This record gives sequence, structure tokens and C-alpha cells, in this order.
Amino acid sequence: MYQFLVSFTVQPEHRDDFVEAAARTARDSLANEPGSHRFEVIADEENPDVFYLNEVYADVDAFNAHAGGPYFAAFFAQASTYAEGPTWLMKGNLVGDKAAA
Repeated sequence: MYQFLVSFTVQPEHRDDFVEAAARTARDSLANEPGSHRFEVIADEENPDVFYLNEVYADVDAFNAHAGGPYFAAFFAQASTYAEGPTWLMKGNLVGDKAAA
């Protein structure tokens, strides 16, 4: 399993827009990309302008397919107008995962 955690800092007046765009991307990716396993939108508990995306894919190839796909492109086309990021906080393969070999 290939996993990562990224953060975005969102303009306060666009928090709801960001959550909506990220949730739509999560829903569409999980429904239509076989290698997408988890896509969580997490609000920072201390800073209301910071959000995290915690994502899990079958392997790095599945992530690359997602990154080259329409949901990823649509998300960034919208979110880049009011959010800074992503800041990569963690990325890598699950230790002991045969898919990582």
C-alpha cells in the first residue's frame, strides 16, 4: 500500500469550497479508480485554515494513475485558486507490504 499525508492552507472564506472539492474528489476517486483505497479530508484541530488529505493507494502506480486522472486535475484547477499546497508531510509504502517490493 502506498500512502501519503499532505496539508493545504486555505483562505478562510473558501474553507467550505475546499472541503466540498476534496470530498468530491474523494468520492469520485474511490468509486472510479480501482487502485484508490482511502481518501480522507481532515480539519486541523488548532488552525481552521489547515486541512489534510490522507490517501491510500494499492501502490505507487495506482497513485500515479490518480495523479494523471480527471478528478485530480479538477481538484487542483479549483483549489489552487484559494489554497496553498500541497505540503508533503509523509509518503511511502506500508512496511511489510508485498506490493511495495
